[in-house]
Amino acid sequence: MLNILMLCIVIAAVSVFFIDQPSWIGLVLILLAGVCIVSLIPFKISLRSIQPDIFFGVIDNGILAIMAILGGHFAGITGAILGGVVGNAITDGIAGIFEGYTAERLRLLFVPEERTMLKSAVGKMAGCLLGAGFVLIAANFANL
Repeated sequence: MLNILMLCIVIAAVSVFFIDQPSWIGLVLILLAGVCIVSLIPFKISLRSIQPDIFFGVIDNGILAIMAILGGHFAGITGAILGGVVGNAITDGIAGIFEGYTAERLRLLFVPEERTMLKSAVGKMAGCLLGAGFVLIAANFANL
């Protein structure tokens, strides 16, 4: 649990530091996802075993970020919040489909993917950071 709390502190601190630099924040989020994954090395947790959680996070926050950007573009802060909330509700269901499918597929391949607090938390954190990071990089290039 200490690992997860430390990651939360690092992610929050680094994100706040780069909040006024929209051209960098997407890349920063992707790098923070890498920090999450690297933090699992001392626990000998393979990337493959957290793959379902990473897929969940990428889809979840990727679509959420798109919805928040579009909501903000069309209706300001309230639109961004509504886009994020509605986007989160929709993407949790969609991402859950992919997470479940990936977990079932890994079980068929005899890849250990049992859920633990550390694997689920860090895998989803990394995936969420990746999904949002990719969307923010794309939005920056599109000047949204």
